[in-house]
This record gives sequence, C-alpha cells and structure tokens, in this order.
Amino acid sequence: MRSDLAERTLVLIKPDGVKRGILGKVLTRFEEVGLKIVGLKMTRVTRDHAESHYPNTTEWIQGMGEKTLQTYHEQGKDPLQEIGTDDPMEIGSMIKNWNVDYLTSGPLVALALEGPHAIGVVRKICGFTLPAFADPGTIRGDFSITSPIVANELKRAVRNLVHASSDPEEASYEINYWFSQAELCSYDSAAESVMF
Repeated sequence: MRSDLAERTLVLIKPDGVKRGILGKVLTRFEEVGLKIVGLKMTRVTRDHAESHYPNTTEWIQGMGEKTLQTYHEQGKDPLQEIGTDDPMEIGSMIKNWNVDYLTSGPLVALALEGPHAIGVVRKICGFTLPAFADPGTIRGDFSITSPIVANELKRAVRNLVHASSDPEEASYEINYWFSQAELCSYDSAAESVMF
C-alpha cells in the first residue's frame, strides 16, 4: 500500500474481552474490512503503565466527570445519592482509578492496525464508547450492554471490551507507548493487492 494512504491506530482488547474468549471475533472484524495487523501482543500491565496510558490532565478528568453527571441527569439519577458527590473532578478521579483497576485486572491484548482511514474505521467497528448505547453490528453493541449507571453502581469502570485511539496524535502516542519499533512489522498483505 502506498505509505501516504496508510494510517496506524492502536486497539486494546481489555481484560473482559480476553476473559470472555472473543479475541478471534474481535481480530476478525478488523481484518475483514482490510485492516492489517502490524503489532500484536498479550500482556499484563502494571498500575504505572495503565495510569500513563491515560492523558491525566485536569481537562480529561473533569471531562469524564461531566460526562458521567450528564448520564446521571439523562437517567433521572441523583449522583449525590448514587456515588456521594456531584463534583466533576471528584467523579472523574474515581473513574480514572476504576479504569486503571480495570486495565490491570487481567491480561489484555495490544494491537496496532494499519490501513486507509484506520482510526475512523476502527472506531466505527468498535462502536459508541458506552456499550448500552452502541449500535448492533459493532463490537461493543454486539458483546456488551453495560452502562455508566451500572458501572458506577458497582463502583467499577464501564467494561466496554476495547479501547481505540481517537485521533492521529493519540494513535501515535499510544502505538509508541505500547510497542517498540522492533515490535511493529511492515509487510504486504493479500487484501492490499485486491483492495488498494
């Protein structure tokens, strides 16, 4: 494939995806659309590694808290009653810690994918971040029904099976964070000669 058409992105198949035994189904969805696996490994991550995967900026933590408050509002729930606070920073910090607990709860699979429009295509295949609202036919829509309300009630992260980089800057950072250059493979796939 011409290098100017290729884009790379990162996917993490999170511990719930590994434990549920759906790795093959998830990998197949990416390969069937013509994306090429250029990096693949199963690993257990430390808390430090999991924490550094996330941006950890004030804006990011606040944003998670605000999204959660919005979900509570939409569901007619009182965050003070449900989780003891309505402070977005406090809620965002709780969620960040739950996400780190989640990523370190078992082995996960890190996956680097390459192809035209890889970032957008992968996000479309994964579906909306919150499985309860993801469309059928997407990974999250087909394999999960959980929501922030359920997760917060159980004091844990939303178990949404996969993570996918959201933009080129994030993809570049995340691929370099999860893979060394020696772990990434360039090759010509059979699909490329037919599709591109």
